[in-house]
Amino acid sequence: MRKYSALAFFLIAGLSGLIFSCTKLDTTTLGSDLIPAVDNVNTFADTLNVVASQADYTDTTVVNINADHVVGNISNDPLFGTTESKVFLQLKPSQFPYGFPKKDSLFAGCLDSVVLCLKYTGFYGDSTIPQQLVVNEITDTRFRDSINTTWPTIFQPLTGLQLSPVTSVDVRTLPNYIKYSNRRDSVNYQIRIKLDSASFAARLFESDSVLTGAGNHAFYSDSIFRRQFTGLAISALPGTGNGLIYLNVADTNTKLEVHYRRKNGAKLDSVYTSFYLVTEANPAVNLARSATGNYINHNRAGTPSATPAAGELYLQAQPGTYANLSVPGLAGYSNRIIHRAELIIESIPDPSDATMKPPVYLYLDLKDSMNATPVRYKPIYSDLNPSSYYDPDFKNGSLFPAAGVDFSYFGGFARKKTGPSGETITYYNINLSRYVQQLVKNNGYNYSFRLFPAFSFKYPQYSQGYIIYSNRVAYGRVRVGDGSNPQYRMRVRIVYSQLK
Repeated sequence: MRKYSALAFFLIAGLSGLIFSCTKLDTTTLGSDLIPAVDNVNTFADTLNVVASQADYTDTTVVNINADHVVGNISNDPLFGTTESKVFLQLKPSQFPYGFPKKDSLFAGCLDSVVLCLKYTGFYGDSTIPQQLVVNEITDTRFRDSINTTWPTIFQPLTGLQLSPVTSVDVRTLPNYIKYSNRRDSVNYQIRIKLDSASFAARLFESDSVLTGAGNHAFYSDSIFRRQFTGLAISALPGTGNGLIYLNVADTNTKLEVHYRRKNGAKLDSVYTSFYLVTEANPAVNLARSATGNYINHNRAGTPSATPAAGELYLQAQPGTYANLSVPGLAGYSNRIIHRAELIIESIPDPSDATMKPPVYLYLDLKDSMNATPVRYKPIYSDLNPSSYYDPDFKNGSLFPAAGVDFSYFGGFARKKTGPSGETITYYNINLSRYVQQLVKNNGYNYSFRLFPAFSFKYPQYSQGYIIYSNRVAYGRVRVGDGSNPQYRMRVRIVYSQLK
């Protein structure tokens, strides 16, 4: 019995020691990384101040043809003001010359309706307030198909005739299936807007595929079609709604349906044919890629984000805002073993955060002082993805990790925790460990940073295209503390050991 009692004592003591040591582990981890406990004997920690300033994006953010487009209005965001967004697109026949199926079986007055269908993929904002959408015809000849042209979010083409009545869209009902007029087909997650302009519908339906005689020869070739039907603009009535609707314009459920009746023997059939967005050029059928565009405008006049209060920064997803950061304490920081270095960002909570949610991801890059005019940036060294080689100076290999960002290592994703007053706040930790290790080891240059909720961006000094990040365009905004905020202070925390 004594032997077993002694064994039990040592077992309990060992487990107690293990549990005690585990409680000393530092909690500044991302993913499954563990760092040594800070005991101020072998392992130390420093907290460095961050100097920050507010900036607004004036770049040429582009929403490409395969990305979700966004339409709607945010009309009541007490922190970030209003946002309006419009979608522009061309929908075309599958090939040219084109004709409606079994044209010889059609009869006078057989046109039923033309319906614009939009594939719904998500929503941002207050979903309890329906959006009031309208469709206009684009009259701007600059808006044309091209495999080389992408439209920035500051561009909106000229529009003319309103083609639809005001259509109220309650996104909460979009998961429900609705039946087509033929009562055979059904669909969900699709916004359907009837185009009731007699002139547009008739002009489209009566187009022909020949070049002889009178009439509209739009179906003869792609070039004639796009001159006759430049495109459609979808927008929300100003001052209505309080959110943004996301659409997949390249999906086959985004289309222009032409519904008509035809004779099938003695029977009268209700049928439809569809025009789609053409995503790739196909010279074999004389078809060029359709044009798409997404206009997004933020108006922050009169809101705190236009002139942030002391200690505050406003980060809004592209095309939105960003913050300039610097960490003076890293200049001359002595060489040491860096176990962990991370930028800590905490939100300043507001009741509106329940509706206008924070961005899912933040991105951090470096201000490249070697190209000061205009201001240039480049990716941060090493920490985006340690297992995928990349070269921010673009001298040897890929500018950006081919495998993308490893968020489990780099961090930058939104998480929740309890704030200093017991409230729930959003926070982001961004891993700088390898960057800081190289900096102190090589006595390198202490770069400034740019912090923003990225959607897509490019580095113009290099011949590279747009880098697509993991946020949706215009999705998310957050008010955070800067380095002077007494409660929600932005800071860099470094856990390290001295060199022996």
